[in-house]
Amino acid sequence: MRTRSTGVMLRVPVKLYRIGDLVRYTPFSRQTIHNYTTMGLIREAEWTQGGHRLYDESVFERLGRIMEMKKTKSLFEIRKILSREEQTVRPEENGGPINN
Repeated sequence: MRTRSTGVMLRVPVKLYRIGDLVRYTPFSRQTIHNYTTMGLIREAEWTQGGHRLYDESVFERLGRIMEMKKTKSLFEIRKILSREEQTVRPEENGGPINN
């Protein structure tokens, strides 16, 4: 982000959410969020010093995708799909080839 008058770069902090925030803003329970995290369906972005998980904004899109896929797929199938997608995207982000 650049200010107009000085051209100085400002570092905007990433918004992070606790499990309670996810419960408040989504139809998922605290236990479901915890289960999805331990299953690897969603990932925490950081941890607080007190040991609480913090999630970034991308978790909302991910939870939405999981909700849609649950209509026709098991959590095991969803985990396989998401895992495959991550393996495809990661090399591209690092400038490497995409594995299909």
